[in-house]
Amino acid sequence: MNPASGPHGLPALEQIRRRLAEGPRRDGEFNGDGRDLARSRPPKPAAVLVPLVVRDEAPSVLLTRRTDHLHHHPGEISFPGGRLEDGDASPLHAALRETEEEIGLARRHVELIGALPDYFTGTGFRVTPVVGVVHPPLELTLDAFEVAEAFEVPLAHFLDPRNHQEHSILHEGRMRRFHAMPWHGYFIWGATAGILMSLYRLLHDDA
Repeated sequence: MNPASGPHGLPALEQIRRRLAEGPRRDGEFNGDGRDLARSRPPKPAAVLVPLVVRDEAPSVLLTRRTDHLHHHPGEISFPGGRLEDGDASPLHAALRETEEEIGLARRHVELIGALPDYFTGTGFRVTPVVGVVHPPLELTLDAFEVAEAFEVPLAHFLDPRNHQEHSILHEGRMRRFHAMPWHGYFIWGATAGILMSLYRLLHDDA
């Protein structure tokens, strides 16, 4: 089966849209390395946009690479997004605002179709992944301070379990586990890979 077609043979975007419309679903075996922290102190709310780009050949996922000089997560692959600010009415609003600020993707190009389960980070954030279908043409303007580049990866790459890796590392006396999905020299891991795993489970978890 072509991973881009979804587990039931439907085109992937149509399947994702239908599953999200069904409402909240059970999460997978772990959804973030910060769940224990969330029990001990309130996590800070944040949101990201998971942009699924409509392409003639096959849908893709739009990602960014953070600049190397940033204090937090320099050079890492991420979704556009950030923490909620006082003026944000909801995680959805924050995700769209941050996306416009970081990569210049206007919200008129984004068709919002739902949200994946919140992801808890080891740095104390509760991240809401908002899923949007992006309709080209795209005219991106990157914030040069925060974003080194924006690029697309075929959605099929993330939906193929052969591309899924799981790692663990001992950090500050605690074993932390994380997902990774490398692609053409980009090491996609941590929260970004964890959210992509939530997208994968959305299509493959029939429980």
